[in-house]
Amino acid sequence: MVLAADGVDAVRVEALAKRLGVTKGGFYGYFADRDALLEAMLDTWERESTDEVLDRIEREGGDPKEKIHLAGVLTFSSDRLLPIDLAVRAWARRAPAVAERLRRVDNRRMDLLREMIGTFCDDPDEVEARSTLAFCVAIGEHFLVADHQGRTRAEVLARAADLLLNR
Repeated sequence: MVLAADGVDAVRVEALAKRLGVTKGGFYGYFADRDALLEAMLDTWERESTDEVLDRIEREGGDPKEKIHLAGVLTFSSDRLLPIDLAVRAWARRAPAVAERLRRVDNRRMDLLREMIGTFCDDPDEVEARSTLAFCVAIGEHFLVADHQGRTRAEVLARAADLLLNR
């Protein structure tokens, strides 16, 4: 997807129409304008990264820690959702309406973390701290380039998850 690869500025009607093998006029048969296209893209991202993820973890079941893990894998390990999520985060820094949409998505994700962590942690302050740290690790690890002193990134992330999820 162009948004994930090149950012929102690269989402241009002419380039997309050419890439899809349709005329610019044919493209406008689907979307009234670029803003309508961008809104549809955000709608799809929000649905796939929240509603569909939440539906899947409920269908697959498991204990709360397994649900947190699956939600993280679906959202932040996906070759599809992760790059889009990171692109939306960059876009949100410049666009208040996108930032508000991102806030809604992040709040739904945090609600899941709070609910699941709250099943094994009684202290509301600790639930909030663990939820925040878990979310920060899920996003931030994609930007971190530090070495881990003889450990692999996977080992460190697994240990961080163990600490956060009280395993």
